[in-house]
Amino acid sequence: MPICDVMIGDESWFYHEEIGRKSSNVAWVAKEDPPPTSTSPVIIHHIARERTVDHQYYIDNCLQPLVNEIKHQRPSCGTRGIKLLHDNGKPHAHQAISDYLESEGWQAEQTTGNIIDAMNIMCHAISVSNVVGVVGPALSRETQVIAPFDEKLGIPVISYSATNPDLSDQNAYPNFHRTVASDFVAAAALAKLFIRYNWTTCTIIYQNDAFGTGGANAISNAFNNSRLTVSQMIVFDIAILSIRGDLKSLLINAAARIVVLWAESLYTYLILQEALDSNVVGPQFTWIISNTISLNSFNQTFYDNLIGMFLIEPAVGSVVNATINATLLDAAYSIWQQYEPESFPGSMNVDNYALFAFDATWTLIQSLQQLCASKINTSSSCLSFIGSSYCFDRHFIHSKLLLDAVSRTEFLGVSGPIQFSDNVTDRITGLYYSAKNAQPSSNGLNFVPVLEYFYPRDWRIPIKENVIVWPGRTLTPPSGLALLEGINLRIGVIEAVPFTIVEKVTNPSGQTTIKYSGYVPDLIELLRNKMKFIPIIELAPSNMSYDKFVQSVSTGVYDIAIGDVTVTSARREYVGFSNAIFDNSLRIIMRTTSTVKIDLFSFLKPFSRNLWLLFFGTLIYAGILIWIAERKDNEALQNRSILYQIVMSIWYSFGNIVGYGVDFEIATSAGRLLTAGLYILGLILVASYTANLASDLTIAKSNNIISGIDDIKNGKIPLNRIGILAGSAIEDYYLGEVSNGVRNFHPLQTYDDIYHSLLAGIIDASFLDDGLAEYITNNIHCNLTIIGNDFDKSSYGIVIPQHWLHAQVLDVTILQLKEGGDLENLRHKWFDMQTCPDSSQILTEIGIEATSGLFLVFGVISTLPLLLFAWKERQNIKNRLF
Repeated sequence: MPICDVMIGDESWFYHEEIGRKSSNVAWVAKEDPPPTSTSPVIIHHIARERTVDHQYYIDNCLQPLVNEIKHQRPSCGTRGIKLLHDNGKPHAHQAISDYLESEGWQAEQTTGNIIDAMNIMCHAISVSNVVGVVGPALSRETQVIAPFDEKLGIPVISYSATNPDLSDQNAYPNFHRTVASDFVAAAALAKLFIRYNWTTCTIIYQNDAFGTGGANAISNAFNNSRLTVSQMIVFDIAILSIRGDLKSLLINAAARIVVLWAESLYTYLILQEALDSNVVGPQFTWIISNTISLNSFNQTFYDNLIGMFLIEPAVGSVVNATINATLLDAAYSIWQQYEPESFPGSMNVDNYALFAFDATWTLIQSLQQLCASKINTSSSCLSFIGSSYCFDRHFIHSKLLLDAVSRTEFLGVSGPIQFSDNVTDRITGLYYSAKNAQPSSNGLNFVPVLEYFYPRDWRIPIKENVIVWPGRTLTPPSGLALLEGINLRIGVIEAVPFTIVEKVTNPSGQTTIKYSGYVPDLIELLRNKMKFIPIIELAPSNMSYDKFVQSVSTGVYDIAIGDVTVTSARREYVGFSNAIFDNSLRIIMRTTSTVKIDLFSFLKPFSRNLWLLFFGTLIYAGILIWIAERKDNEALQNRSILYQIVMSIWYSFGNIVGYGVDFEIATSAGRLLTAGLYILGLILVASYTANLASDLTIAKSNNIISGIDDIKNGKIPLNRIGILAGSAIEDYYLGEVSNGVRNFHPLQTYDDIYHSLLAGIIDASFLDDGLAEYITNNIHCNLTIIGNDFDKSSYGIVIPQHWLHAQVLDVTILQLKEGGDLENLRHKWFDMQTCPDSSQILTEIGIEATSGLFLVFGVISTLPLLLFAWKERQNIKNRLF
């Protein structure tokens, strides 16, 4: 089945050692036609190193010698009938080249990446030939114009290398299909590669056309779906062949150290060369490129920088050990070797895109075969057009049938299974990618396959496993983030026991040095061991407030600051903070006092006055009932006065309620029933009284002015008697939650000022951070105590500059320390010690003051028997005295 014209526009890098090995040299001919012939190269021109090739050099040294040689070999025909194929490099696309070729009688047709030129070439081909299908274009930006134009003509467009995701829209491009995977698939594969190596962010460099922009957007979307981030996108302007901005500055000032380069081979080489000149490749950065280039084309001095680079490219089934049509592939290779053996590179060296192009061509051939087979009995040709020869007026008669045949095509191709979706233009089977690693070899640098990807699965190690060599010739995967290893880091610390303890040490020679100890120095050492930075510890002035200490990072005095610094929203406006290094809250601290307020009748407080009246009323009522029930039948009450009987009955009731026995037994059933009621009443009343009395006595042991933060808010302490550390997060809390913005507190400058003011009675209370308050009251100032529960929960963080390059690495390291228990061990080491006596043991004793009223009442009661005894013995006493 003849195909009138197949147009392929492409661009490639050609190197001397690869001349005559391009798979594009394959020629497809009709069955009866004679095979094309080829000879050895007509002319070879060697270009000196560092020599720039412009259009005039190309004419003088390449084209003119070529034309002369052709005329020499073909004196009668000259250049007539010979087609020239060369790439779209700027020297080749110059107008002077076209003028020269036309002057020699040549017709040169090539796509240069310029969509207007591509459109013009396509229109010309349509006008002079019955083009029923297009294999290509190779470039996405050309495809976005050629495909809609060919839709108007009614012919299919099947590309083998246009990967822009926008081309997947079947509504916008109903006549378009492709045998190469969309960049949607490449983006998904890239995201899974990042997850495999725990990378979280990257920088994307892309060329500003449909291919570059579409790929960059697809990667960004795939990263968002996988909770990864793109730190920045850098544009390479293909019009001026330059990065927009300073590449070195853009990369160095970004936290990401993984660079994804989404550009064609030509631009990839230019971008990499600039990156190498700027020293932003390996070992500090890991580059991932999307199009293959020859690494040996770079100067050998850059080889160490290129080692570890990754290439992610579409692969065919044979590369990833998947099923392909080996019979068809072998037949194609056999024809190639038969008719042009000198150009056959070997089955292992055929470019993947050549196989994608083969499957695209085979798709079109099979579709045309189906179309023409269905029209075999019709009078009109299956390849007929209507309209004039002008390209915009032509239309393929059987357009719908051909497009339907293409969309239904399904076969096992040389690149893998071919099948198209009903909803998108993409190939939906046989989607593979290969990850190759730049490694040194005997002939320079080569890309070695190290991973393979089957969509939509995950990356896997090939059957023939190759070790990955990462930038810096290491076998350890990079973190993907800016590292601090070997960097001098100025760390500001502020004295605050036990976070940072400062001691002056004098050595035997009389020199005095400062020794740091505490939670913060230990934390710095843990971070240094993991992150390999060089710490330069600088002590903040003793009179510096915490707010000024934090601001010192934003002004560049310190690189970072570590201390008991609370993370607040106000501070985040001008600095950043790391993950929490210490969980914090606020506590109230006061002087310890053992003074108990004397209350003579505190023993009566467990019951209210009304309850006491009810109790005594119940005693009298029960006593009268006992008297009524027992006065006639109880021998103990017989022959007694009524007053005596009633008093004894009340005494009986009292004794049963408090659990004390009485002087007589109950004789009647009514009395026994009433006694049972008294037992039950006494059981509940005595238990309740005992519990409440114990509680009241316990509270009385520590008779503080307040019990917590609510008492301070309610004004139980004059606000000018509360000491607050000025310029601290504690001051912010006080102003926001206690005084409503009024500075009516007692301002203090240091923690020592707080302790001394409390002990001297200048202030009654102060706020301290939880850890510091516990340490001070347990180890230093034993006569200070913590009051109430904690409040205003917060955390300490390391102060860092906003958008700091190393923020994520620091956060990851802190999380590792927390997960490994290192931070908890530090807290136990510095905050679980105690040298002061336990305050709970001091307060276990109940003093005389708390029970003095009880003994006073007993003293009063005890005088009554004396008075009664004296009254009874008054006559004897009188006789003895007088």
